[in-house]
Parts: sequence; structure tokens; C-alpha cells
Amino acid sequence: MLLTLLLLPLAGSALVFAWKNPASKYLALGIAFAEMFLTFFMLSSLDFKPTVDGVLQYEINYPWSNFIKSNLHFGIDGMSMLMLLLTNILSVLIILSSFNEKPSYRNTFYGLILLMQFGLIGVFTALDGLLFYIFWEVTLIPIWLIAGIWGQENKKIQFTTRFFVYTFVGSLFMLIGLIYVYTHSASFALTDLYNADLNASEQTVIFWFIFFAFAVKLPIFPFHSWQPDTYTYSPTQGSMLLSGIMLKMAVYGLLRYLLPITPDPILGISGQIVMAMAIYGIVHGALIAIIQNDSKRLIAYSSLSHVGLMVAGIMASAILTMKGSLMIEGGEGALVQAFAHGINVVGLFYCADILYKRFKTRDIRQMGGLAKVAPKFAVLFMVILLGSVALPLTNGFVGEFILIKSIFDYNVLAAVVADEA
Repeated sequence: MLLTLLLLPLAGSALVFAWKNPASKYLALGIAFAEMFLTFFMLSSLDFKPTVDGVLQYEINYPWSNFIKSNLHFGIDGMSMLMLLLTNILSVLIILSSFNEKPSYRNTFYGLILLMQFGLIGVFTALDGLLFYIFWEVTLIPIWLIAGIWGQENKKIQFTTRFFVYTFVGSLFMLIGLIYVYTHSASFALTDLYNADLNASEQTVIFWFIFFAFAVKLPIFPFHSWQPDTYTYSPTQGSMLLSGIMLKMAVYGLLRYLLPITPDPILGISGQIVMAMAIYGIVHGALIAIIQNDSKRLIAYSSLSHVGLMVAGIMASAILTMKGSLMIEGGEGALVQAFAHGINVVGLFYCADILYKRFKTRDIRQMGGLAKVAPKFAVLFMVILLGSVALPLTNGFVGEFILIKSIFDYNVLAAVVADEA
């Protein structure tokens, strides 16, 4: 069943690429719906434990390279299932959001979205370090093409080049780090990477090599300079894919790969530096967001703040756990917040796109009187906004509360700063 979940969007992508017909969007939507329903069916029989050591189910393990000791190893636990749910729900919504658009080469557009879905599912189910890296890179190609082909005409070369260079260089650092860990372990299997024979100094170097890739993808301050322009000038569906799902790959990678492989640096200066970067990023993103007039740029900087909170919560729990207090709330809170943020930010970009089509501008200063002319839309927009700011009883509250609690257990002042931002 997992093999079907993985290969269906790949096969669908090939069909959509080949079918040069306006109706290709319905084929893409049908495949996305099939993926979503299959995910819900798999969820119904899953032992849902969103932890690093969750019970693996639907496991697939085939050797494909004895020379480099890497297997086609896939599996699902609670952590990966939550990300699969997010990926496949949002894929449906993102395709639906484009139905009123008429993009040039529309079969290519929808084929790239399905190819992106294939890569994301691979990232969230791979249990082999090399396989994880391959799927990580697969996701870069379709989003780069979507942004480059359908992005804002006078800006797309500049921002897509910066985005590609940042993410590709970050990925190379991760590959180097994973290869080094592999040379000190039995294979690329995730369990073998966890048990690699690395001393404290080696772990510190590997920590920063792998963290750099995740820091760029999130992005977290100060590796975020590619984000505002890319979110702003990409087509709406590209912005949705980037913010709604792609950045969650890095949150997942922190929990699944980085922290279990290199636990020792967490207690040292490395953990403190990452914590400081995350807290500063929360404040930095919030302060710059409130002075933005462009609706998409405002969403981009607010997303930077949300991501900083996720990383801070993860690191706070990891540091406390390494000190002897079993604290998994930060990881759980980050996963819950990642799911809620994905739903909310996609909703915000969709609303921003509707407003742009109505007012012919993204300048929020020129968007007054919306409730009078579109009351239902105004209510929907308000609900999504309240979820984004984590008002109690909204979907954003639970994850943010858990994250703030984790940071509070680590450092009261850091929690106050994070909460106020």
C-alpha cells in the first residue's frame, strides 16, 4: 500500500506531462484525491505515535546497491503520517486553487505539482540516508521550475537563481555530512546512522553540515534571504508548496535525522547558538512582518517567525532531554504546529491571491471595506488569520502552546520573548 502511495503521483505526473489537454487538471486532481483517501485509509490502521522511535508500519525494504550499502527502505510511523496527511491534503487544495487560472503549458504545471508530491512522500517515508537525500533533491526540481516558468516576469530569474543556489548548496553540505556518517556506520540505514561511531568533535562538524541544509530550507535566521522574494514573486501555488509543505521537510529532518545522529553537540555551544538563532528569528520575522505593505511579503516574514518558534521548541526539548529530563513536548508541539501552519499559510496565500485579483494590488493599505462587499470571504479570512496568530480554540493554538511551554521549561526569558513576538 505504501508503494502505491509513493508511485501513484509519479505515474500520474508522467501521464499529465504526456496529455497535452486542458482536462489534464482533472486527472491531476483525481490522482491527488486518490492519494489523500489512501492516506486516510492507512491512517485508520496506524499505531499513531508521533515520536522519533514510533512504531514503523507499511515497511518496504529492498536492497538496491550492495556497493554503497543502501536499500530502498520506506516505512511510516506517527511522525511521518502527520506529514503525509499534510502533504496530500494540501496537494488537493493547491490543485483546486489553480482551477480558475489558465497557466501556459498547464499539463506541465500540474505534472510538476504531482512530481513534487512524489518527492515529498519519499522524503517523509525514507528510512535510508541516501534515499532521503535523493528525494530531498527531487523536490527542488519541480518547485524551481514552477517558480521560474510561472513566476513574476521581471523578477523570476533573480529570485529563482538565489533560491536554487541557496538550497542546492545547503543540500550538498547535507550529502557530505551523511556520507561521513555512513563511513563510520554499517550502512545508510537510519538505525545504522543513529549508531555511527562518531566522537564529540566529529558530531559537532556533522551537526553543522546537516543543520545548514535544514536551516536554509526552513528557513531560519540568518539563512532566510532567499525567502521573501521567492514567496512574493512565485505563482500562488508555488508559494503554497514552499510554505505549506516544503519547509516542513526541514522540521521533519531535524527530528528524524539531525538530532538522533548528532546528539552530543546539543548540550554544547552548538545547541545554544541554534537556540539563539531561533529566538532571534521569531522576533526578527515578527518585527519586519508588521511593517510590510505587500500581503505576500507579510505572510513570508510571519512564516519566518513561526518557523523560529518550531526550531526553538525542538531545541529546548532536546537540550532538556540530554540533561536527563525526558522532554518530548517540543518535538510533538513542532509537528502539531507544522501541520497547523501548513493549513493556515496555504489559506493565507489563497486569500491573498483572491484579494490581488479583486483589487489588482498586493498593497494591504488599499484593501479596505472588504466585509461589506464580500462578507463570507471576510469571515473565512478572519478564521484563517486567527488560526495563524494562535488564538485559543483555533488550530494554531495547541502546537504554539506546547512549544512555548517547552521553551519556558528551558528558559523563562526566552519563552517570554518568543511569546511576545
